[in-house]
Amino acid sequence: MARTVRPAEVRAGVEARARADVVVVGGGPVGMLLAAELAVRGTDVVLLEHRTTTSERPKATTLHARTVQCLTRRGYLPHPARRTDGDDNTMPFHFAGISGLDITAPPTEPAPILKVPQADIERLFEARARAAGARVLRGHEVVDLVQEPSTADGSPQGPAGVRIEAEGPDGPVVLHARYAVGADGARSTVRRLAGFEADTWPATVTALMGQVRLREADALSPGWHRTPRGWLVVKGAPGGTTHLRTLSPRLPPTDRGTPLTLEELSEEASYVAGRDIAMTEGQWLSRFSDFTRLVRTYRRGSVFLAGDAAHVHFPVGGQGLSTGLLDAVALGWTLSLAVARTTGIAGARGDAGAPENAAAPAHVATPGGAGEELDALLDSYDAERRPVARRVIDNTRAQVALMRPDPALDPLRDLLAGMFASGGGGDTFGPMISAQDTVLPAGSPSSRVGTFLPNTVLSTTDGPTDVIDLLREGKPLLLLFGEEDERHLGAARPWKEHLRVVRCAPVREIGYAALLVRPDGYVIWAPDGDGLDAVLARTFGRARERDA
Repeated sequence: MARTVRPAEVRAGVEARARADVVVVGGGPVGMLLAAELAVRGTDVVLLEHRTTTSERPKATTLHARTVQCLTRRGYLPHPARRTDGDDNTMPFHFAGISGLDITAPPTEPAPILKVPQADIERLFEARARAAGARVLRGHEVVDLVQEPSTADGSPQGPAGVRIEAEGPDGPVVLHARYAVGADGARSTVRRLAGFEADTWPATVTALMGQVRLREADALSPGWHRTPRGWLVVKGAPGGTTHLRTLSPRLPPTDRGTPLTLEELSEEASYVAGRDIAMTEGQWLSRFSDFTRLVRTYRRGSVFLAGDAAHVHFPVGGQGLSTGLLDAVALGWTLSLAVARTTGIAGARGDAGAPENAAAPAHVATPGGAGEELDALLDSYDAERRPVARRVIDNTRAQVALMRPDPALDPLRDLLAGMFASGGGGDTFGPMISAQDTVLPAGSPSSRVGTFLPNTVLSTTDGPTDVIDLLREGKPLLLLFGEEDERHLGAARPWKEHLRVVRCAPVREIGYAALLVRPDGYVIWAPDGDGLDAVLARTFGRARERDA
């Protein structure tokens, strides 16, 4: 019989309790980032991960521009240094292996592509999550999940919750939470147990991958190599080894769990190359395909999905990890607001963990979290992130089609190569791959709401600063540029403990007298949209006068 976790059961100095605001299942980069984002805002979060340590298996290494920009604003990546080489902030990339595509970001932003091993990112997020108070329980595998019709203690009032059972090192454990999140990968247990439905596209090709030692060290040069039979993607790896991927249409779709031998990888590489590619040793051998899945909703009741649990596609263009991390940032914001509105938590701790202001405001925000308003807040995560994943799926499927060794596709490949060489793809393909063209559903008459605020130098009463520095505290940022400041301050007063308010000199590039910006950099209010008080009420809950 499963037991309830007792406070006396302490693992690595972290108290294991029976209840939490949020349980995150899956301790890869997406789950660890989500746990950190929740914990830093004061949300009680437990993360369950079946692995006991971080996997060193080579996986994703690319973070694209919008992900880098958001993580920099959230304080996970360093502030970019001022550029001394003019306004250029461009890096070369590819589309379907066709080189010449430029990825460009504003000159005040970080470099648009960051190369970092996935294991390093996971360790960074785990350290931040633990430091913020998240309880990370490794060696725990979820075996059951049930949505409950009432609070975990059986009281008739309050939001529905989730009961999760997991097998841990010391036996079965049970956790109750307001919300649960499946960030447990392509074969998500949470997705299956919670009954999420999905649209799928069957596999049409099988690709092979491994870290190998070539008999002749110079047999393959680094880069993307297209032949009449398929593709070889080659890059250097530690210890004089080579990280190799193959793609050809001759292999039938095969279950990715089927073991791959070194001989099979050598044979396939030799076939694609048209010559013998001998290998003497290998590790991390695996196979993958272009099987594609997109769940039909990212939320079912009190259960949410993020990362590969929600969307999986052929790993071309480095978009999968970046998309999943932005899922985590958006969901961390949403769930922390939902928990605060249903428990009356007064504001986020922020990255610095700063205490609340000692002086009490004249008004306070009420929890106001029940019913349609809370549902609308929780549903906003799906409305924001699912269309982004669909665009990624569409462009990765297009890339797989272009990578087929069909001579009939040569004119199209040549057309794209010429477009990229002349700079013609930078306005469409670059923003798409880097997610810099993402605009959130606004529900506002303002065209500025839902867009991303580029990093901008600001002159404040405390001296010069910029958008990135102001957002790193972790609170939404209300920027006031001199016109009608007092009116906007009055409208925001009931929610002032939730906000960072900064008065700035007018900035021509911004073009507004005031803006409200989420911690990830997206604008959620502008003066030509809805009233500021209405937006704050939708975000943080309605306000009431403090009792005398």
